[in-house]
Amino acid sequence: MARTIAKDHDQKRAQILKSAARVFAREGFDRASMTQLARECGISKANIYHYYDSKDAILFDILETYLHDLRDRICGIEIDGLSGPQRLHTVVREILLAYQGVDDEHRVQTSGMSALPAEQQKQLRGYQRDMIGFLSDILNGIAPETFAGNPGKLRGATMSVFGMLNWYYMWNSGADTAAREDYARMVSDLTLHGLKGL
Repeated sequence: MARTIAKDHDQKRAQILKSAARVFAREGFDRASMTQLARECGISKANIYHYYDSKDAILFDILETYLHDLRDRICGIEIDGLSGPQRLHTVVREILLAYQGVDDEHRVQTSGMSALPAEQQKQLRGYQRDMIGFLSDILNGIAPETFAGNPGKLRGATMSVFGMLNWYYMWNSGADTAAREDYARMVSDLTLHGLKGL
């Protein structure tokens, strides 16, 4: 007879992922143990193994959940009817707001993805490519003459914007919504003025 799924299954799974992200971010994926994860979660190792059969499975689920949700949130932004600069600011702002409260997941993404099998990395990088392409199209729409026939320059500009956003947690951890909105405006303005000089 199949085992029934507890009513709080999804809640406990989310708790494990959040706690594991904290441990992986603090200790590093290679050094973290299932014992540490259990202690951080406040449950037994046996209980964790009820949900995940390995540390690697937990790592993949952390990143798959995080990047899938992030991709859907960013690429699902309604930007029709907005000018190019408005589109840029809207997307940059939403990215920074989406990063709020997920510093641990962000660190794990940066440092832990390479520990996964190639096929899983390919899936996760697909989510990243979707977001890069979304922002790239916005930048190209703002300054098509700058990037005409030069995809390398467009990619460089796109990754520069993500670079300004992706390391925000390193020097402004715990920034509130207002601070993130202020920084989003700064990044948007720097990008718009920079595109004029490329």
